[in-house]
Amino acid sequence: MIKLSPRRSLGERLEELHATAAEILEEHRPSAIAIEDLFHHYERPRTAILMGHARGVLFLAAAQLGVEVSGYLPTKVKKHLTGSGRANKEQMQLAIQAQFGLAEPPQPSDVADALAIALCHLNLLRCAG
Repeated sequence: MIKLSPRRSLGERLEELHATAAEILEEHRPSAIAIEDLFHHYERPRTAILMGHARGVLFLAAAQLGVEVSGYLPTKVKKHLTGSGRANKEQMQLAIQAQFGLAEPPQPSDVADALAIALCHLNLLRCAG
């Protein structure tokens, strides 16, 4: 998980995000990246704008290394994993725990979300191929 300092300016944080993402991509050389799409109804529009900036930086870092990026709506990932597009965080954590045979649900819930997106992408690729 990449953590950025909230004390730095937006530009500095985006620059750090890009540098860190590029370093991780360079080190691991994935063939693809799966990322959560933004939903269209945010209670806090500022959050959506900031997430859009961050997603753009991640797309740029991936494009610079020729890595394909696929986006998935949260409801699609939830439905794929649990059968319900309205699954809550706890349900997603339990589904990931079961899928991977983990002793405990992954913490924090963002980890379960990331694994769910990756698993959804992998399974959809298998179905398509």
